Amino acid sequence: MTDIRPRRSALLVPATATALAAARAEPADALILDLADSLMPADKEAGRTRLAAFLAEGGFAAAELVVRVNGLDTPWGEADLAAVAGAAPDAVLVPRVEEPEDLAGIGSRLRRLHAPERVRLWAGLDTPLGILAAEAVASAVRDVDARLACLVVDAGALARGGRLPPGAPEAGPLLAWLATALAAARAHDLDVLLDPADRLDIGRARGLGFDGAVATAPAGARRAEAAFAPDPDALAAARALVAAFDAPDARGQAGIAHRGRTVLRREADEARRLVALADAVAARSGSRA
Repeated sequence: MTDIRPRRSALLVPATATALAAARAEPADALILDLADSLMPADKEAGRTRLAAFLAEGGFAAAELVVRVNGLDTPWGEADLAAVAGAAPDAVLVPRVEEPEDLAGIGSRLRRLHAPERVRLWAGLDTPLGILAAEAVASAVRDVDARLACLVVDAGALARGGRLPPGAPEAGPLLAWLATALAAARAHDLDVLLDPADRLDIGRARGLGFDGAVATAPAGARRAEAAFAPDPDALAAARALVAAFDAPDARGQAGIAHRGRTVLRREADEARRLVALADAVAARSGSRA
């Protein structure tokens, strides 16, 4: 089983002095500290310096700190990456990933910059080409240089890049693109978050099967945490199934009879993952009590 971390809510935080100061006590599962879209070109260098100092101070309530850098094809991307390597957040969100080599190249740069191995990469799928390459990108989880831990799908950027008209039905191309990214994540046991932007609400994101959502305000993060909390009935059933497979007479069995049907071990593995996630969420809640 891969490392289980609650990622129900990821709060997007501009790298401005006011926003960063307010974010220190924010209890979202993750903070996405943004050097990219939220800063004007003239503010990029100051924002980068400010963010590095902010990370060095520590003392955050959020479980995971992620820095969204500017693309390496921009004038600011390389300097962003160097600053991030020194600050060593939990992860770097790479925008506009369109092939697995994008991740391997950034991972190699982080290694040369002596970033700790624990610094992971989140891949932003923001373009139609990124969606077409979603399975190849997700498969980079097997490449140690790629450091891949999570996919983030920007529904608003996809709609714009796909030239979808405002108010286009969710059952159209956008839904198919989201499903493609979701299938790629599941095929490679990765978490996948949805940035609803103005296209999909948080409840809809949960219904589609995503693991969490990006929010732009604390109230949105609270809605995401509620929407993506483990379902109590499903959790109770998962705990019962895990207990059944852990019983002495079931050890080593590929399948068992459970509550009137045959259950295979792969279903028990998924139940075990749900239990581990619920326990991690409970630990987060307890730390904030």
